[in-house]
Amino acid sequence: MNDNPRMRRIKFRAWHRGTREADYTVGGFFDRHHAAWSEEDIDWFERFMEEQDADIMGWALGTIPVPDEWKGPMMDNFLKLDFVKIV
Repeated sequence: MNDNPRMRRIKFRAWHRGTREADYTVGGFFDRHHAAWSEEDIDWFERFMEEQDADIMGWALGTIPVPDEWKGPMMDNFLKLDFVKIV
């Protein structure tokens, strides 16, 4: 990944959301899954990161419903939250 400027930029954006909770959630999702992503998945993730942290966290925690436009395999993996390390 270090040779790919696009993926370096995405990783930085995933880990610098603005709130620590969103950093761990979005950044952790990136770290855990990005190696297996297709170009379509990467495009999805870039669009996903344009959403507000409050919405992303609400979807992750199940406090607000996921809009139809985000439903699918990528969101299914995101909602598992099995990538968030609790220490």
